[in-house]
Amino acid sequence: MLEIFKSTETRVLEKVDVISKGCWVNMFAPTVEEIARVSTDAQVDIDIIKDALDDEERPRIERDEGRIYIIVDFPYIVHDENGLEVYETIPIGIILTDDNVITVSLKDSPIIDEFRKNRVKEFYTFKKTRFALQLLFVISSYYLRYLKQINKKTNEIERVVHQSLKNKELYAFLSLEKSLVYFTTSLKSNKVVLDKILRFNYLKMYEEDKDLLEDVIIEKTQAIEMAETYHTILTGMMNAFASIVSNNLNIVMKFLTSITIILSFPTMVFSLYGMNVELPFQHSPHAFLIALLICLVLSSITGFVFWKKKYF
Repeated sequence: MLEIFKSTETRVLEKVDVISKGCWVNMFAPTVEEIARVSTDAQVDIDIIKDALDDEERPRIERDEGRIYIIVDFPYIVHDENGLEVYETIPIGIILTDDNVITVSLKDSPIIDEFRKNRVKEFYTFKKTRFALQLLFVISSYYLRYLKQINKKTNEIERVVHQSLKNKELYAFLSLEKSLVYFTTSLKSNKVVLDKILRFNYLKMYEEDKDLLEDVIIEKTQAIEMAETYHTILTGMMNAFASIVSNNLNIVMKFLTSITIILSFPTMVFSLYGMNVELPFQHSPHAFLIALLICLVLSSITGFVFWKKKYF
């Protein structure tokens, strides 16, 4: 998919058909023809565009003949084979040329929607450096947003798992733990890119741009700390709840065993009275009630003993 946007002086974001000076070119899952068109019209190396479409590409920043190539990871949500939400990361390329800003990724994202729908304050497509920093800031804010969602889901699963005897909740914990590993790795790699931008002046920045970059770094640092903290907590919780699930199962098995023992006494008594031999009270008109009373007494005594020993 290829989209071309251009800001007017009145901050209206218009969708246009031709790549011209001051445009923002957005590509997600582009076709070969779209890649070739952008490479030709914007004079960008086609290999750089393809690098951003490699889901294993590592975050980095490069400068070549006045063009700046930035690749960072952004978060997105997928569902695994069990239908559970998994938070993963995927690269997005930000290419700054003399005339345009180009963004390239394998998937569309709500992060891009923030700009596509003109929700970002003071966003203009012709302010290339500011746009790149704003995009990095929104990516960082989405990491924080998804980390809070992960923490909320962890708390919800925690409430359920106390009474759970199934593995579903543990699988959910495993999915969230995997998400935190993805986030931590990507956030640290992204921060390296930000540190390079700050130290080596890859981008020409005004004072307010530097302030925005510092805000991005602060957000990224906070996200790294949150991801590491949540990962540590989640790992401990998984170990603890695995023991809890096992203990819950043991409690149920102990309860069922106790009930089985209690019910075995009536079975034994009535089995004995069903034998074709001389038995006590067999000629009494109340023989059945006597046998029933014996069963009740034995079961009651056994149940009382088990209750005192807290077997159930």
